[in-house]
Amino acid sequence: MSGTLDEQMQPARGLLAAAKYFDGVQVVNNVMEEFQGQLMAAFPDHPPVEKLDILRTPEAFLTKMLPGIEEARKGELSRAYALRAELLVGLGAHKRALVDLDASLLLQPGQEALLKRKSEVEAKMVGPTDDQATGGGTKTPTTIITGFLGAGKTTLLNHILQANHGKKIAVIENEFGEVGIDDKLLSSKSSVTEENIIEMNNGCICCTVRGDLIAGLKKLHKQTTGKGKPLDGIIIETTGLADPAPVAQTFYADDFVQGNMALDGILTVVDAKHVLEHLKEEKPDGVVNEAVEQVAFADRILLNKLDLVSAEYADEVQGEIRCINKTAHIKRTQNSQVDMDFILGIRAFSLDKVLAQVNEGFLDEEEEHGHSHGAGHGHVSGHDHDGHSAECTDPSHDHGAGHGAGHGAEHGGGHGHGHSHEESCHDASCEHDSHKKTRKAKHQHDYRVQSVGIETGCEVRRDKLDSFIQWLMQEKGPDLFRSKGVLAVQGSPKKFVFQAVHMQFSGKPQDDWKPSEKRCCKMVFIGKNLNRQELNKKFEECLVK
Repeated sequence: MSGTLDEQMQPARGLLAAAKYFDGVQVVNNVMEEFQGQLMAAFPDHPPVEKLDILRTPEAFLTKMLPGIEEARKGELSRAYALRAELLVGLGAHKRALVDLDASLLLQPGQEALLKRKSEVEAKMVGPTDDQATGGGTKTPTTIITGFLGAGKTTLLNHILQANHGKKIAVIENEFGEVGIDDKLLSSKSSVTEENIIEMNNGCICCTVRGDLIAGLKKLHKQTTGKGKPLDGIIIETTGLADPAPVAQTFYADDFVQGNMALDGILTVVDAKHVLEHLKEEKPDGVVNEAVEQVAFADRILLNKLDLVSAEYADEVQGEIRCINKTAHIKRTQNSQVDMDFILGIRAFSLDKVLAQVNEGFLDEEEEHGHSHGAGHGHVSGHDHDGHSAECTDPSHDHGAGHGAGHGAEHGGGHGHGHSHEESCHDASCEHDSHKKTRKAKHQHDYRVQSVGIETGCEVRRDKLDSFIQWLMQEKGPDLFRSKGVLAVQGSPKKFVFQAVHMQFSGKPQDDWKPSEKRCCKMVFIGKNLNRQELNKKFEECLVK
């Protein structure tokens, strides 16, 4: 290990200042794991690594290793834990951040600044009300839009700002946006009501936010809802940002935004003619294809420019998209013409929508369309329950919903499902041409980003579930774009529903299991470099045996 811990943590401090929390956590993890290796080498009689880990079990690790750590190193390690805690807070992982703050205090007991920070983080652990979590009340639904250059995002936003769709929508462009709302449109059909806020003739609003998005959202609220002119929705354009998680994080990081606006969904605009080229573009090792990421994050996808391709080719494109993201609703469009109801009010981040989606069979998609690559679908092996009332059933026979323990702040997430051949039909018996063609398609492209589904008729143990979630968020969080599921927890009459964006985890008990329902667990993970066997193995450790 070269240099002091403080010196090696300097890049992570820079990433924290730049709000690049995911990258910062990775830097800290690498440095601390290297430190652990050197420290444990000096203790040949240390317990097995899986039971003693500087990141996973810091209290146990420090209790065992503290006598062998030099005083100067204790201070450095304390600051490393505190830095990691700040990065985790930035990701919304407050519960995990408290573990690291406790570790920091174990190394430097009674330090006033650490105690104060711990109290502040504990205060943030109080989640939003159920109404806030589900986007109810008077909160303004907010959609994040992504899309590759030339996909039709500009056309979509200009359509929103001038069409007579009957909705009052605010379109926010970020500072680095390439979209550039049509200048003639703004000058001829608008009036400036406030600096950087332009009101269109159809009642919609366009504004540019430079710098702090939270400040921009507050200003927008003041000029609209604050003056008795509530909005029907807000659309945030994120040009060039493949990972919309930092924008999504805004809705959990600020009390005002959380109380007045609801993260509603993520929409990706796709160019049907050129998207396969973008999706299959080879990238250097360690670099994820941005177009693939944009598809992976989406709750809604506009498969645009259908007039430029044949119906057969459009089916092929949709098949490739399904290999990356099996749960997003897909709408085929020309010139980005779409009903506003497809974009707004979908409540994709509410837990009740996750539950509804599971009940509609969101893990059945790949089997119905025959996509054997990319989207992995695992059936966890069964176990005897030693007389437990909920027998483990063959998941290939019964596909119900599941449930379990509470973990994390109750923010919520999920998707609603419509049924239209313009979108994505989930009926395996349907004989629509698009299904026939898609079933015949054999996609061989090996994406680093993929969907992995897990389902089982078994129940999970509450204590083991918490450990699994902690492992998932800590070890896989940066690589997990979206995850959601419903779990059956031993001894609980309710279904545990969860959703997550990277390490921002939300979950809580929802509806009771019905007598006619089979208790089971269903989950789907969308991310990069996912190992289905590893996920299956880790989850299998949670099952009641």
